[in-house]
Amino acid sequence: MSEKLLETFTQCLAEAQSDSREAQRKALRTLASLTKVSPPNRNLLAQIGGAIATLVGLSRSSSSTVQTLSLCILFNLSLNNNLKHVLADMETIYHLNSIILAPTSPESGKFAASLICSLSMLNKNKARFGVTGTIQALVKVLGEPRCPASHHLLSSLSELVQFHGNCTLAVWAGVVPVLIQIVESNDSEDLAGSALAIMGLLARYEEGMNEIRDKEGVVSLLVDVLGRRCMLSKEGAADVLLRLFDESEGCMRDAARLPEFSSMLADISVRGSAMAREKAIQLMKKMMDADLDTYLEPDPEYYHW
Repeated sequence: MSEKLLETFTQCLAEAQSDSREAQRKALRTLASLTKVSPPNRNLLAQIGGAIATLVGLSRSSSSTVQTLSLCILFNLSLNNNLKHVLADMETIYHLNSIILAPTSPESGKFAASLICSLSMLNKNKARFGVTGTIQALVKVLGEPRCPASHHLLSSLSELVQFHGNCTLAVWAGVVPVLIQIVESNDSEDLAGSALAIMGLLARYEEGMNEIRDKEGVVSLLVDVLGRRCMLSKEGAADVLLRLFDESEGCMRDAARLPEFSSMLADISVRGSAMAREKAIQLMKKMMDADLDTYLEPDPEYYHW
């Protein structure tokens, strides 16, 4: 069976390099299908001499379909942990950056971002993406209006900023105002939740915390999220507030002065997700321990259900 499959893979790779676009597309679709759900198939394809180099070369095609299918196959291969380091060579990373910055189609941009996310799940690869300008590319494209690959780009950024050095690079690239802009936008609740989760990761380190804390109106924005956004966003906003409160009593007082804050916390502590309830309770405890209850003004609307 493996010999027949090996023959199929070899034939498909040959046809993928032919001058016929139709033959290329057919061969790449076959490879994409065979590597979609089978880890052994991925390993077998990767073991064929020159297979990965061929697929990377095809991902440079001027045909958006050929480029997208090639990226799809490379993404499939990257799902095998033993292939992540092999795929993340510097030249390939630079190429993925160029696709993100100027994709031939929305789908190619999404697959390039997904491939970056998958490869960066291997901790050894995180630093490689940091020194090849990937962080700056992600931040730049996320700052552009109505980016079709925003979900995928945010996932990649979230994975990369778990490494402290990449967090610093992201802050220097201006990621905080970009994330705040996404949270303020009403385009997508999922995007806002992802942006807040990244802010929570950035706030673990001094440079990220300082940048977030110094943004005017950030506490008011986070409290507003607690009252009107999806549960994922509430969890993210509560996490960032907890980190801000640990660093700054001024931020805690700013939140306490907002009349709706106490009622929002009470509401989330009984009607939120498990994580949101836990964080809301932690926030209330911090307020009590800091003896800021005199700043808290219950929202009368909260008691008129």
